[in-house]
Amino acid sequence: MSLDPDDPRPPYVQITNLLRAAILTKKLEPGEQLPSQNDLTKRYQVSRATVQRALRDLEAEGLVVARQGKGAFVRVRTERPMELRTHIEQAFTEQAVTIDFAGFSGETLHTALLEPIDKIRSGRLRPESINVRILVPDTRKPQAIPAPVEPAEAATGTRPKGRKETPLSRAHGIMLRSTQAITAAVTELEALGLISEACVSVRVHAVTPSFKLYILNQRDAFFGFYPVAQNTVPVAGKPTKILDVLGLDAVLFSYNQKDERGHGAEWVQQGQLWFDSLWNNLGEDFDVWGDLDEGEAP
Repeated sequence: MSLDPDDPRPPYVQITNLLRAAILTKKLEPGEQLPSQNDLTKRYQVSRATVQRALRDLEAEGLVVARQGKGAFVRVRTERPMELRTHIEQAFTEQAVTIDFAGFSGETLHTALLEPIDKIRSGRLRPESINVRILVPDTRKPQAIPAPVEPAEAATGTRPKGRKETPLSRAHGIMLRSTQAITAAVTELEALGLISEACVSVRVHAVTPSFKLYILNQRDAFFGFYPVAQNTVPVAGKPTKILDVLGLDAVLFSYNQKDERGHGAEWVQQGQLWFDSLWNNLGEDFDVWGDLDEGEAP
């Protein structure tokens, strides 16, 4: 795959992303030698220094090992924290794209979808169909988290008298904005005739999540625990200390169906089974456009 001349990122970043995706999708198997620096220089039409920078970044991430006089090799174990955006973009290179997400709000998913959707609009990616399923807690109802640190302020789904917003209603607004933005961006692609079929489904449930899960094309799974910590956020126009899940700080671990030595295939299968069981048995269809008042800023 050649570099994208319209991509604003530096060439070494593009090369790093391409090689990382090849490693994580097992196009480059654990223990396999990467192409030589000379080969990569010719393939991507860049300087040797650019290739060396990309390889250093991959080595710093723990994905490759450099062996003196022999070259760079894919590390045998690659189940470690990964950047989600790169893998979602790789998933969009296939004809049928499926994304299952279970977590708190979908905020990170929305951010990760922006670039591949822009590339579909510009014609640089051309999937035939996109199907996204989003499974989040029903933040209109009481949840264990987020909750105010001060016990006098109850974490209920209703707004206390004299206050326009609670920590939970704030979380509901974040969830609404994220799911609305994802729904609008994905379905617009079909309306514009850029893809044949687009579907975004959102379901809510009564379980406060302690982790997030992404399953891409039923082949790659990304899992991360939600750290719980005190956080100061604006609630009803003033800084408020709450117990919160720090979703943006969740470290993601990657599993792939082809990785049998690391139980990747079994992990993806069980992750999909768990998602489907929650989706089918506890999930309730949620209309992201039918709750606009709750999602509006005060």
